[in-house]
Amino acid sequence: MSHHPTTYTAVQAVGPGQLELTQKPLVDPAPGQVRLRVEACGVCHSDAATVEGAFPIQWPRVPGHEAVGVIDAVGNNVEGWTLGQRVGVGFLRGSCGHCAECRGGDLVNCRNQEFTGIHHDGGYAQYMLTRASGLVSIPDGLASEDAAPLLCAGLTTFSALRNSPARASDLVAVIGIGGLGHLAVQFARRMGFEVVAIGRGPDKDGLAGKLGAHHYIDSSTAPVASALQDLGGAHLVVVTASGGKAVADAVKGLRPRGRIIALGASPEPVEIATSDLLFGGRSVEGALTGDPATAEATLRFSSLAGVTAMIETMPLERAPEAYRKMMAGKARFRIVLTM
Repeated sequence: MSHHPTTYTAVQAVGPGQLELTQKPLVDPAPGQVRLRVEACGVCHSDAATVEGAFPIQWPRVPGHEAVGVIDAVGNNVEGWTLGQRVGVGFLRGSCGHCAECRGGDLVNCRNQEFTGIHHDGGYAQYMLTRASGLVSIPDGLASEDAAPLLCAGLTTFSALRNSPARASDLVAVIGIGGLGHLAVQFARRMGFEVVAIGRGPDKDGLAGKLGAHHYIDSSTAPVASALQDLGGAHLVVVTASGGKAVADAVKGLRPRGRIIALGASPEPVEIATSDLLFGGRSVEGALTGDPATAEATLRFSSLAGVTAMIETMPLERAPEAYRKMMAGKARFRIVLTM
């Protein structure tokens, strides 16, 4: 039996914008839970919901919802997972199994879904507890730090593209070449779409091509809608940049029956003329991450197709610095904390 420490190191938010290093007592998993010895955790823009207190938060709270680790304790009533198994947990901490949505198979919209690092302590720590129902198995060939961003940024973009009506050779545009967008472009290219990357500034052109985009639109100089129409109109636009204006601008760039999937959360409203939706039967929808099976598909597809997040790693102790760098838009493109 391996010897477990009695305490562990974590970085917790103690007030809006305040992160501090702390020691927490190690506790055993409750029924239905497992405990992970965390190996890596991605720093995601959604962590701001915890750190800035955008969600109703009980301080202190450990952020982080792109966690990969090894199961080192298994609670009662947990089946299908074993000690020593390498697993991940994303934004959705695990479904309840008994609400109307769960019973209908819609695990993402479980009524009793808790968010990792918001309702419970997340992955900016050496250990964490989580519901077994939200666990994702990590393929052997994928390093923990490479897998971490795929559990949120990767899953969100892969799931949105895979569930969309777009077919091979369709024109698919990705707005925003950041943490989510740089993965969305790679997935779209490998899924067989004609890919348009849309970013701000001429400097992203080379990067877009390297990621697999066939076309690049600089939104700071070209009107996005007309540039898309010049290419024949988009079947699908995935908006990874946050902001209602980016969504509204793209609508006129859709071909008939085209749709927009908004992935970037923003308080800014989306203002669209209903005529732009009515004529051509266009639609706008949102997508929230994905279920554990889709997360495993994301990891498998990424390994098979050679999709990788561009990451830099930092030790857990530097989490406050990593968080500030990400919030300032200086991450290229994902920072991963290693324990």
